[in-house]
Amino acid sequence: MQDMEQAIRERAYHLWTEAGRPDGNPDAFWLSAQRELLAQSLEQIATVKPSEPKKAAKKASSSRKCKAA
Repeated sequence: MQDMEQAIRERAYHLWTEAGRPDGNPDAFWLSAQRELLAQSLEQIATVKPSEPKKAAKKASSSRKCKAA
């Protein structure tokens, strides 16, 4: 969690400097950076293939049947 906060802080700083270092409204830069990084994280999660949960569930189900019998 600290890594994410640090990444947001750094991105907010870059956004602030790109905007000419205006006075006031630091929350706008923080929220913009947070939105960007969270969107990137969600894109990465969406592209990762799930680790075959159906096969794992099937194995667990069949092992329970054997123990119950």
